[in-house]
Amino acid sequence: MNPIVVPASNPSKYKPDAGSAAQDPRFPTTPPPTSTTELPSLKIRLHSALRQFPDFPSKGIIFEDILPIFADAHLHQDLIRALELHVEEHHGGAERPDVIVGLEARGFLIGPSLALRLGAGFVPVRKQGKLPGPTETAGYEKEYGTDFFQIQADGIKPGQKVLIVDDIIATGGSAAAAGSLVRKLGGTLLGYVFILELDFLQGRQKLDASASTLLSIQ
Repeated sequence: MNPIVVPASNPSKYKPDAGSAAQDPRFPTTPPPTSTTELPSLKIRLHSALRQFPDFPSKGIIFEDILPIFADAHLHQDLIRALELHVEEHHGGAERPDVIVGLEARGFLIGPSLALRLGAGFVPVRKQGKLPGPTETAGYEKEYGTDFFQIQADGIKPGQKVLIVDDIIATGGSAAAAGSLVRKLGGTLLGYVFILELDFLQGRQKLDASASTLLSIQ
């Protein structure tokens, strides 16, 4: 009679692969972070990186400098992730944007990366004379007179859902001009997202759609 050979147990046989680990109760996994758990810690890190410069650009103004965030790769990544979670919180589901519009110039720092994260297109709004081809134009008041924003006439298709992003809202004039350009092209303006807000200037009063801010100025 031939002996019965029992094979030695193979530990690798029970090693979960990436696809099965989440299904096997023997290998519990930590749930992925959500906006509820992840976003507050991201905001704390980002806020701690801001720098303040008093009396710039004029006396009595405290300038909030966001550039240190972009100088650090990890903080830059944190910013885009925080904005992604922020947008999903305020404009998720059916309100998810098709297009991100960024305002010249600092809206260009965050707009393209955020658009990629959201699976959306990116369209720039620039000062008059900077864009080729047919454009639409809207004016807005500044402390020294009227300035003008332009957008390429084929940048937004009628019915597309659009979110406007910029680094900061101050008086709200430039953001309101960008909103009027979106509507001129037939886009559906979902709202505005800013990193910071100078709320004492009451810029939101000029906007005709909802506005939200990622960080608060303390």
